[in-house]
Amino acid sequence: MTSYRHAARRAATAAAVTTAALTLAACGGDNGSPSSAASTSASAPASAAGSAHNAADVSFAQGMIPHHRQAVEMADLAATRASSAEVKKLAAEIKKAQDPEIKTLSGWLTSWDAQVPTQGSMDHTGHSMPGMMGDSDMSTLEKASGPAFDTAFLKLMVKHHEGAVEMARTEKSDGADQSAKDMADAIITSQSAEITRMNTLLDK
Repeated sequence: MTSYRHAARRAATAAAVTTAALTLAACGGDNGSPSSAASTSASAPASAAGSAHNAADVSFAQGMIPHHRQAVEMADLAATRASSAEVKKLAAEIKKAQDPEIKTLSGWLTSWDAQVPTQGSMDHTGHSMPGMMGDSDMSTLEKASGPAFDTAFLKLMVKHHEGAVEMARTEKSDGADQSAKDMADAIITSQSAEITRMNTLLDK
């Protein structure tokens, strides 16, 4: 009987030691094990890389904001002046796509401590960006209605989109910020497709 009690005590002691060792090992892992430290350090560079930007990124954002604003302005005219349901639908899609991008571009510039172009800074006469309409072009569009508006809108928007695609290609080749380059890639894809669509409508 005595030997049985000794054996039981030895088994209990061994179990307690094993439990304590496991507990210490677990705590050590939580408080700064090599694997935990490696995981933390591995995520840091990715975050830093995402925030990198250069002058080309700033130029892209500052140029695309007024460019998009003018496209939205043109699209707004189509709601009341266009006669073609397809033109009205296209204009609505352009506005829906470009309004959020204006907000995103403005947010990037703010985070980069760069100037955000104001609404009043858009100058139709400047032609400083590819595809931008001049005052005479916008005046023609504003005065047109019906089929004449549809034709003018499509021709001017094709030119406008071609300018946006050119700006986006410059960003893809010269920019550093991956989010900006991704937007540029999306602009090239979507607006190239819309150019094809508009040329098809013009050929009808």
